[in-house]
Amino acid sequence: MRQPPLDAQARRDVKPVICYPVESLPVPDMKRYRNARTGMELKERIVVPPRDACTYNVPAGHFFRIICEGGSQVGDLNLWNANDLTEKFYSGKTRALHGTHITTGERMWSSFPYLRPMATVTDDTLDWYGIDAFGGSVHDVIGTRCDPYTGQLLSGHDYHHCCHSNLTRALADHCGLPLSEAETHVHDVLNVFMCTGFSRDSGQYFMKASPVRPGDYIEFFAEIDLLGALSACPGGDCSSEHSSDTAACYPLVVEVYSPEDGALGDWKSPAFNAYSRSHGR
Repeated sequence: MRQPPLDAQARRDVKPVICYPVESLPVPDMKRYRNARTGMELKERIVVPPRDACTYNVPAGHFFRIICEGGSQVGDLNLWNANDLTEKFYSGKTRALHGTHITTGERMWSSFPYLRPMATVTDDTLDWYGIDAFGGSVHDVIGTRCDPYTGQLLSGHDYHHCCHSNLTRALADHCGLPLSEAETHVHDVLNVFMCTGFSRDSGQYFMKASPVRPGDYIEFFAEIDLLGALSACPGGDCSSEHSSDTAACYPLVVEVYSPEDGALGDWKSPAFNAYSRSHGR
């Protein structure tokens, strides 16, 4: 390591500036969503097996919940526009706008060139957790998903039930695509229920035992027609390791709800981003 300059501490003491002030972001109408939740009706219930993934559809204007049922378990969530797989969840921009973890009132944003809300978090039974003494929090948009390529790189072994592969198989089966094509649509995830952060000493991504317990859930409002895929991570509660069959794993449940007719009033799906796409030409 180089010898620090004489003004090293002064450089460190420069105050940070938030990259994307969000005061001008479109504000979700949480009062409208809360009212629409009253009297909503369960339409579908999907059980995601341990160490596997399932797909599901949520029409625009409906709600869906991801529920912990059998035991402490995290899940990896992908979202696409149900009518166009090229519009998909953009975890990096969601992280830049809302922070490393999301909760009630925050949104999952879609990829360029669309960049619009895909889903809004309308309820979260783990919102009490906040940020712990280690810098950890719940529902992260910083992890990429466990995958067989990193597993092979670090261990020298193939493991086929990591979340990347689970999501790839689920999307391929749902859309009738070859695995090689489906894989190109699988993207960085919302790590549902996962408790993560960055270590203060080395800046490394860490995980710790999830605080989720049976009965906990996170709930979303579908801003557009959604195709979702959820993997019940082989890491279980992610207290020790993933990408193996070592951890105790449990099913996750997805429930899709429809509001009562007229409950949303004149609500409409958000339009595509208004940028001209001219890129200076």
